[in-house]
Amino acid sequence: MEYLRAENAFTEAFMQPLEALQEAIYAEIRGRIKEDDNTVPEKEGDYYYYVRFEEGGQYPIYCRRQGSDDGQETVLLDVNQLAEGRDYTRVGAFRNSPDHKLAAYGVDFDGSEQYTIRLLDLETGQTLPDAIPGTYYSIEWANDNRTFYYSVLDEHQRPVTIYRHLLGTDPAQDALVYHEDDARFFVGLGKPKLTLVEPRAVDFEYDLADHGDRFFIRHNGDDARDFQLATAPISNPGRGNWTEFMAHEPGRPLLDLDAYRDHLVVACRQDGLPQVMIMRLSDNDVHYISGIEEEDFAMSPRGGREFDTTSLRFSYTSMKTPAAVYDYDMDARERVLRKQQEIPSGYDADRYDTRRIWATARDGTSVPISLLMLKGTPVDGSAPLYLYGYGSYGLTMEASFGITALSLVDRGFVFAIAHIRGGMEMGWDWYENGKLLKKRNTFHDFIDCAEHLVAQGYTSAGRIAAAGGSAGGMLMGAVVNERPDLFGCVVAHVPFVDVLNTMLDDSLPLTTMEYNEWGNPNDAEYYRYIRTYSPYDNVRRQAYPAMLVTGGISDPRVTYWEPAKWVAKLRDMRTDENPLLLKIHMDSGHAGASGRFERIKEVAEEYAFILNALGLAT
Repeated sequence: MEYLRAENAFTEAFMQPLEALQEAIYAEIRGRIKEDDNTVPEKEGDYYYYVRFEEGGQYPIYCRRQGSDDGQETVLLDVNQLAEGRDYTRVGAFRNSPDHKLAAYGVDFDGSEQYTIRLLDLETGQTLPDAIPGTYYSIEWANDNRTFYYSVLDEHQRPVTIYRHLLGTDPAQDALVYHEDDARFFVGLGKPKLTLVEPRAVDFEYDLADHGDRFFIRHNGDDARDFQLATAPISNPGRGNWTEFMAHEPGRPLLDLDAYRDHLVVACRQDGLPQVMIMRLSDNDVHYISGIEEEDFAMSPRGGREFDTTSLRFSYTSMKTPAAVYDYDMDARERVLRKQQEIPSGYDADRYDTRRIWATARDGTSVPISLLMLKGTPVDGSAPLYLYGYGSYGLTMEASFGITALSLVDRGFVFAIAHIRGGMEMGWDWYENGKLLKKRNTFHDFIDCAEHLVAQGYTSAGRIAAAGGSAGGMLMGAVVNERPDLFGCVVAHVPFVDVLNTMLDDSLPLTTMEYNEWGNPNDAEYYRYIRTYSPYDNVRRQAYPAMLVTGGISDPRVTYWEPAKWVAKLRDMRTDENPLLLKIHMDSGHAGASGRFERIKEVAEEYAFILNALGLAT
């Protein structure tokens, strides 16, 4: 702790001359937040549930209205009150009972992602005495309105057990429902009756949507790498009774599905862009939500609370278009805008330009890059550029609007997202070719994207600020070891940089299940391969760019000692005198600060560091 406090003091002293710049950036970003805001209410029975914020409030307030979405408001849970006197507060799951009389929620007060479940009487507003510590994100009510199910963390902080709780009883007596014995898997909760549909098998994945007397099943069997759809009777849902419903189409990954009474909604991607497919079940007529005019965007359906409806809610955004929520009539094929993100300080989308360009990686693969810039930004190599990347776990980095990015773009930056392999932007193969013994493709893609942006005149070597967090922090560590000359500075948030040592320690929360992502280094082949890129193990005696590295003292995903020991080794090995800063957040975990304004302070600090490193701190 003494060492970490010394590092924090060093960082604070370095950043002190930049306080005015940090405060200016903070004020800009906060000015773009509509502080008294709310989500669009979601209908369930006679109630409309939503979350809102009050002006000056750091935390959400859970509310509902009865009878209509403009009826009288009832506050269910004010997280600002829960957070009084605390440095960190986050509510995970919040679930109302089927009769709308009770709610269960999980709360974490230190960022460790260990939640304590509490119960609310929604008619009186009183908190019930039941309290269940050591839980994870999953909570589901039974139909008796007196019982709920929840997931519990084991001694290694893995969610592998499900229990059942009856209101008013001692949690120590809760019934064990399910325990996962295979350390490679976590377990979650859904509402259907606990039934084995099909036994697990290597490289086989499926999930279900309930549709009355049948399941719709999304699966990758029969070499359907980007998934196909089948149906099966709920009464006998095993794979022997699966009937093909929607064929596999390579390059069109089926990502998620929701079943309504008359329609099936499938989230998918085509040519790397998100699409919402809607099928009318009476005749299997398929259409897509249309009217998209931008060349790069993000769009997704938002699963509703009701089954018997023709209304689908979906969200749309792009890097220059503030997030919008629509209600879409699946029969009439018409949309109604329910809400669009407001920017109180003012915003004119016509001032900005978004582009989708393609870089050619060293093995010939075309890699998409999303760009945001002010119109008129010179494309002659003179502009600074912020390049973000992730590329792991099959997660897609969407080209969505962000109020923070504008503070760089308005200062002349090109803001870029490299959609590198290891994500799912271009389908399952895109993921498979960026994991295990092909993981180095992820790092090569990022470097090749940076070089392409230089070659096309969007920036120049040494004018790039590279940034990533968690597995994206590992990306930062790998690319800065390999090509430090490309980057003017690097920001690595909660970086997974001690890959080899972590994956050899199966007592850590994520190690065993992440053998599927990185490989098990107890196998010599994987040991040798991970050893070639693990950032901590490949720090070299060379010059490094300016670097800002963060961690969280309560982080269960990337333990704080990973960034700490990486920075220590960089200090020992580097041959440069560039700034090298470590900041360990002493009151939070993997996600950083819990309050919405405290998070802005962290971004303002990052951006001030970048502007200073690139000689633009004015």
